[in-house]
Amino acid sequence: MDLVRRSLVPVLVVLGLVLSSCSSGGEEPTESGGEEPTASGGDQVAAAMASSDHYVDAPQRVSFGLILADQRLISFGSVDVTFSYLGTAQESVAPERGPSAVAVYLPTPGTPEGSGVPTATLPSEGRGVYQAEDVTFDRAGFWQIDVTADVEGLGAVRARTTMGVREEPAYPAPGQDALPTKNLTIHSDAPAAAIDSRAAVGGEVPDPQIHEWTIARAVRQGRPALVLFATPAFCASRFCGPVTDVLADLATDFEDRAVFIHVEIWEDFEQQALNEAAAEWLFRDGNLTEPWTFLIGADGTIVDRWATLFREEEVRAALEALPPMSA
Repeated sequence: MDLVRRSLVPVLVVLGLVLSSCSSGGEEPTESGGEEPTASGGDQVAAAMASSDHYVDAPQRVSFGLILADQRLISFGSVDVTFSYLGTAQESVAPERGPSAVAVYLPTPGTPEGSGVPTATLPSEGRGVYQAEDVTFDRAGFWQIDVTADVEGLGAVRARTTMGVREEPAYPAPGQDALPTKNLTIHSDAPAAAIDSRAAVGGEVPDPQIHEWTIARAVRQGRPALVLFATPAFCASRFCGPVTDVLADLATDFEDRAVFIHVEIWEDFEQQALNEAAAEWLFRDGNLTEPWTFLIGADGTIVDRWATLFREEEVRAALEALPPMSA
């Protein structure tokens, strides 16, 4: 399905830190706004959104990265976050303070947990995002994010960026019915790399336990499903490979609780052709972001979703809470 010729919005990366951009109807700004963020000692720091598709009246996760002017990352520990409403594209207002939260560092699977305090690191020393949970927005439009942290060796750090909030989610969201998509599996008559981009290197589809089921079959048979949309071989953020490996591990550990499905993004990466399944779930207004992970209940309703990264222990707890499946 040749849907895009590079109309896909790329996930931009600075030394392995995701800076995702998602544009739909003018609701998702992609640049920082406001005054120049600073750290003590004159070091500049930028905040960059990692999560997307935020909407009103529902608690959700908001994640972002922090990058110093010398290209080091701020990693580990936690930072304070304040959200302020800025208005809409049609009418801006003076910042109106909204919710506050503590954002906790979320490392890429397989990277160090690190120290318990924010620290300036190289990507080899720490790679991930900060995530605030249960943030609820009461109005659609543009929101300002102000981040403050006490960084080891740098002192007080402040950063600012903006994000968009919609009236309704653009992608499938918790509480909605899962789309009964017929994604490619190892039984499909398709190139191996279209089933899993890692096959472009190895020639065979790896981890067959996450390529057995379609979402449509899981919904039809009333099976809970953990579904990951990701392109392990071509992911600019370098997050897709690690989270796909975690999905394969979870499939082995919880094979009696759910089915596990990896949906490859690209039918043909060289031709920039998307797989139909990825497009059905994530392609909106000429844009697509990934990776995304969805937990679907036995009744076919989406229970939860995670943009970019997830905490493995959180997903494990959700799977452990499911009753064993009947044969």
